[in-house]
Amino acid sequence: MSPNLSKLRIILADDHAIVRMGFRLLLEGVGAQVIDEADSGEAAQQLMATQDPDVLVMDLSMPGCGGLAALERIMARKPQTRVLIASAHADAITAERALKLGAAGYLCKRSPPEELLQAVSQIAAGQRYIDPEIASALRRADRPEHPAEALTDKEFNVFLQLAQGRSVAEVASDFHLSPNTVGTHLYHIKQKLGVQNMAELAMAAVRSGLIQV
Repeated sequence: MSPNLSKLRIILADDHAIVRMGFRLLLEGVGAQVIDEADSGEAAQQLMATQDPDVLVMDLSMPGCGGLAALERIMARKPQTRVLIASAHADAITAERALKLGAAGYLCKRSPPEELLQAVSQIAAGQRYIDPEIASALRRADRPEHPAEALTDKEFNVFLQLAQGRSVAEVASDFHLSPNTVGTHLYHIKQKLGVQNMAELAMAAVRSGLIQV
C-alpha cells in the first residue's frame, strides 16, 4: 500500500521534463502537491529562496552548477530544508557526499516507484531515507577506498563537472569562481587522482561509477 502524502508540498528539481512529469504523477496520485519545478541547480536555489516545501526532490546531474553545489548552497541558507536526492548515481562516494552536505535522503532512480513515495514520506516526517542498495554499499567494511574520496567538497564538485566535459571557464562561471581558482582545484585533483590529463580524469570518473557513458 502506498503511503498517504496528503497535503505535502513538494518541489521537483531535475533537468529532464519527462522525469519531473513522472514524479509529479506519482506524488500527486497519493495526495501530495507539487508546488513548483526547476530544471537546474541555479533554478532550484532561486525557488528555495522564496518557498518552503516540505520536501525538495533534486537530481544531481543538472546543467550549471549541478545538484551537489546547489545542495550545499541551499543547506547553507536554509539548514532546516528536507532534501531527497533522486539520482542515477548509484555509487557510495556520491551518496556519501550528498548526505554529508545535508541531504535527508538518497534514492537511486532505478528504484521501484513506490520507493520514491516511501522516501518522501519518511523525509517529510523528519526521518532519513537511504536507498537499500546505497545503504549496503555504505555499510561494507571492505568497500575499497577510491582516490576521489580524498578530494575536498569543492574539488569533488569541480571534478564531476570537468569529467563530464565542461571547460575550466564554464565551471568557473557556474561556480562563481575565477578560472585561476578552478585551475588550482584541477591541479590538486590531478595530483590526488594520479591522472595526467582530462581524458584520464574522465576515465577515472567513469570507472568509479561517478558518471555514465
